[in-house]
Amino acid sequence: MSSLPDLLTSVADGVLTLTFNRPDLFNAMSDEMSSAFAAEVESVSARDDVRAVVVTGAGGAFSAGADISGEDAHLRFDVRALDRANRMVRAVVSCPVPVLAAVNGVAAGVGCSVALAADLVVASSSASFLLAFSRIGLMPDGGSSLLVAASIGRARALRMALLAEPLTATAAYDAGLVSHVVDDASFDETVATLAARLAAGPPLAFAATKKAINAATLGPLEDALERERTGQTVLLRTADVAEGMRAFTERRRPVFRGE
Repeated sequence: MSSLPDLLTSVADGVLTLTFNRPDLFNAMSDEMSSAFAAEVESVSARDDVRAVVVTGAGGAFSAGADISGEDAHLRFDVRALDRANRMVRAVVSCPVPVLAAVNGVAAGVGCSVALAADLVVASSSASFLLAFSRIGLMPDGGSSLLVAASIGRARALRMALLAEPLTATAAYDAGLVSHVVDDASFDETVATLAARLAAGPPLAFAATKKAINAATLGPLEDALERERTGQTVLLRTADVAEGMRAFTERRRPVFRGE
């Protein structure tokens, strides 16, 4: 089990709950948090006390994505960050038990990717989904170039990715991006009810069903992850990304020059 303060873990009645716990930074993912999360989900296959996994965020956000705060953030990002993101998504998709993302606020960047990799996505009415990558000169990663398009189609996926427009919980549900939208007041109760139902369900049937549906809809996931890794590696070396990350830290609009 993780002892990392930034990732809270608990198990009760067959449900493993993983909570991103950096509420002051909207649960932006540190390197350690990403690795610990992936390791926790990967461990499920060897455990007999977990029949379902719930992923959520502390405070008012699910996760704002990778932590790009601080000076010279672009110098801290390299292919290892992409590998950590891909590991998280692979762990969720391949997890043998159902994974439920309880999206209680904004899910942006790789936070959005992790949420959409889950088998059920329960969004509070105040939640939103955002592929913010282009705001800092990057492309979608964490499998989101496939996960979003597989759910809502090419046109709306490109709108989310190119314009970096947030999608409200209701719009996400109407588009087929999430499975449930729940009023904030009943969000926790609904998540608990669904998690208990999953934990009490037939584990072998659930595993077979998840494997079959993912094969039918996410078959090209490995290819997508590799394309994103290649493209993002090139982009991370550009002046545009350095400018985008500086602008984010300085709270101003970036000026991209295609360099």
